[in-house]
Amino acid sequence: MSTNSFLEMLRKQRWDDHRYYHHSRINQTLHLLSATSFLCAYVLVFMFPAVAVLLAWLVGMTSRQIGHFFFEPRDYDEVNAATHQHKEEIKIGFNLRRKVVLMTIWFVSPLILYFNPSFFGVFEANVTTAKFWDHVALVWLMIAIAGLLFRTIQLFFIKDVCTGLAWMTKIITDPFHDFMLYRCAPLYLMRGELIDPMHHVREGAAASAEGDLLPQRMQS
Repeated sequence: MSTNSFLEMLRKQRWDDHRYYHHSRINQTLHLLSATSFLCAYVLVFMFPAVAVLLAWLVGMTSRQIGHFFFEPRDYDEVNAATHQHKEEIKIGFNLRRKVVLMTIWFVSPLILYFNPSFFGVFEANVTTAKFWDHVALVWLMIAIAGLLFRTIQLFFIKDVCTGLAWMTKIITDPFHDFMLYRCAPLYLMRGELIDPMHHVREGAAASAEGDLLPQRMQS
């Protein structure tokens, strides 16, 4: 696996993620909120790790998935000439079905800790409320790491190593990329534009096929 092939795969995954799954300006705005939350969490993790994890899951991850589940169109994608079903089938990372599984595990884990404070012997049983949330943060961190590693290794086998490593890198760096890409989304939303016309996708299709970089502008 060469550096060029890795970077090309990363570029392609980012481009496909944007053009297939981020048509809604509300979704884009929520991704901006999510990216900002994750960037704050990246800083806080060195000082207040529990707070960082809680922020990442409660604000970053929640706002991100709300955008996908409730605001992203699921009708026929005329821009990319693809059905919603087709996009779900070719999704490299977590499609909606996989996200339901991941978010269900995330939601249920604090309930398990509430009724079993030791988490089957992993933690100290008698804890304060603050310590309880520290334990929740640790469990959520383990879920995040496990989900990331599981899908990465799975991609090694169903795709190839380059695809898996590129996807893992994309997920980790998404907050930086999404912040830059969707920083103007709230302005378009305030103007009443609910759906990104995606002119840059139509115009950049040929250039993308030739390996050009993802266009940075989101407007026509």
